[in-house]
Amino acid sequence: MAAPMDQRIAVPIDDPNADTEWNEILRKHKIIPEKPPSPTPMIEEAILEARRLAHENRLEGKDLSDLDSLEDEEDEDFLESYRQKRLQELSALSKKSIHGSVYPLSKPEYQREVTEASNNGPVFVHLASSLTTNVESRVLANLWRQAAQEYGEVKFCEMPASRAIEGYPEKNCPTILVYKDGDIVKQIVTLMTMGGPKMSMLQLDNLLVEVGAVKENDMRVLKRRREAEDAEEERIVDKGIKSSSDRRKQDDDDDDWD
Repeated sequence: MAAPMDQRIAVPIDDPNADTEWNEILRKHKIIPEKPPSPTPMIEEAILEARRLAHENRLEGKDLSDLDSLEDEEDEDFLESYRQKRLQELSALSKKSIHGSVYPLSKPEYQREVTEASNNGPVFVHLASSLTTNVESRVLANLWRQAAQEYGEVKFCEMPASRAIEGYPEKNCPTILVYKDGDIVKQIVTLMTMGGPKMSMLQLDNLLVEVGAVKENDMRVLKRRREAEDAEEERIVDKGIKSSSDRRKQDDDDDDWD
């Protein structure tokens, strides 16, 4: 028979993490481990920091007209600092805006206008379908024109795929090629991964950011994303209002039957 001191005693423990006098005694005698630190203060600190950053960056992505409309809501000095920041950004973009339209390509000039030109910055090439029935290629051509106007510092080119590469399959059109430092750094065959025929400037913005043609915090990118988020919120609210209205109408119809 084991000596009394060698016998294991079952100590009743309801919740080892609870702040009770009994648990404190057990911790003191190392019967249960010390209570782990509460994550609550760290979570609260992270939330406060996120709110602070959101407040400080609340004007990111707003253009000059947006800033003018906030004159009655924001501190005058704070608003003026952002206005000057926007003017500086616009001035910098204007100086770098050397393109502004889509360059139509021919095979003899491809090396010079694309491969060699990419040593000065990313070059985006749309290998287009020769068929007017190719919806995706038509969509991309429109986006290419819009992007060329908005991102004048980036070179956008277009060329029928069959002229660029003999026998290039029509099923692979449109194809996007992104050149940088003389090499192809991104190739996208059809718009399947870009939203298909529903591709928008949002997806093209993401591609520009991905390859380093524009920065993540570019005001043009931020403005479009904010507008998309606002539109989605409005859509959700409208859907909720319609759903509520439909339920009330259904309840009224049920009451009529009663």
